[in-house]
Amino acid sequence: VLARVMAPLWPCILVAASGILAIDAPHPRHSVLHHLTKQLLQKYHKEVRPVHDWTETTTVYLDLFVHAVLDVDAKNQILKTSIWYREVWNDEFLSWNSSMFDEIREISLPLNAIWAPDIIINEFVDTERSPDLPYVYVNSSGTIKNSKPIQVVSACGLETYAFPFDIQNCSLTFSSILHTVEDVDLAFLRSREDIKHDKKMFLNDSEWELLSVSSAYSILQSSVGDFAQIQFNVVIRRHPLVYVVSLLIPSVFLMLVDLWSFYLPPHCRARIVFKTNVLVGYTVFKVNMSDEVPRSAGSVPLIGIFFTVCIAFLVLSLFKSILLVRFLHDERRSGQEWPLSCLQGDTDADGPTVHPRAQDAGVTGCPIGQEHQAQAGTLKEVWSQLHSINNHLRTQDQAHRQEVGWLALLYRLDRLLFRSYLVMLGLYTVTLCSLWALWSGL
Repeated sequence: VLARVMAPLWPCILVAASGILAIDAPHPRHSVLHHLTKQLLQKYHKEVRPVHDWTETTTVYLDLFVHAVLDVDAKNQILKTSIWYREVWNDEFLSWNSSMFDEIREISLPLNAIWAPDIIINEFVDTERSPDLPYVYVNSSGTIKNSKPIQVVSACGLETYAFPFDIQNCSLTFSSILHTVEDVDLAFLRSREDIKHDKKMFLNDSEWELLSVSSAYSILQSSVGDFAQIQFNVVIRRHPLVYVVSLLIPSVFLMLVDLWSFYLPPHCRARIVFKTNVLVGYTVFKVNMSDEVPRSAGSVPLIGIFFTVCIAFLVLSLFKSILLVRFLHDERRSGQEWPLSCLQGDTDADGPTVHPRAQDAGVTGCPIGQEHQAQAGTLKEVWSQLHSINNHLRTQDQAHRQEVGWLALLYRLDRLLFRSYLVMLGLYTVTLCSLWALWSGL
């Protein structure tokens, strides 16, 4: 019965309760935070540097964390990094007594509503890419903290000679673009040692490893005025294992195969075929290697120089072997020509040749004289053939001596190339090991 009586009254009770709650709930415009924000920004002018005395310097404290190395473009000399940047300065117009505002000691304000220092990175070569963080923190003493992540695309002098054991040192210089050191000065938010060895935020799973971030303060003097600047030197090194496995070890194997080709006889035609195949292997490997080796106009990687020298030695050795085979082929071809006329003689098919004096004397001689004349002609013919054979043997012996001399010269040149190749391979190995030891020692 009670429920039936109260049922028509429930809507009225709910409306009355909601009205009471609306009266008791504080309006946002009447909150302490809203009142404080309105009081701070009501007469604030963001175009004016926030100091009461214009001769007083505004000091901006900077801090930097390297988050990741995104790209290293050696060809265009560009470094792309992701950093976390912090700047802190004091605004004398944004301070309040926290006891008068419900003990509020820190609030957030829109960055576009207050004065902010015009700090830029001098090495910028592209537009700044960072998420839009529109607010900054302000405490009761007027200290403003602005933090934001930035993708920095900066110019850097990249050296690729020691690839893949290269270490790069790129600088990020922060300075005011308009205010001189009398108006805006820079300082470090943390100690320089803490900044140098802080790697907590760095993502170490990329191709590059962060070694240190050293920093220095300096004043840039110019005709316009003196500007304060802080330079952060980001030192990174490459992880070389993938390049050692894919480039250095196969290149050493290819060089050893070329080195073993010197054990083939220099005048052997199979050596020409073998070296030609090695040259093709060099060419294919160098083409594939060019996609992985960084290219720079200022420096050439050591592995590229070494491969060029190896190809030069290989072409020189191949050219030498071709010339030798060609020379020996011509010598043997000329030595195989046999003077067949010396075996045929000067006689006709019907009988021996008559001596000219016998023809002058006539046919009417005694038989004994004719016999002596025939024997004399035969002896002269035999002597002539023996003389021809002797000359031919002497020619063959001279050609053989020339061949032996050329072979001796070739063997000496081959040994010289072999030793030069060994010296070059040794220097290359020692240099790479030294670079690797220097890389691992940092």
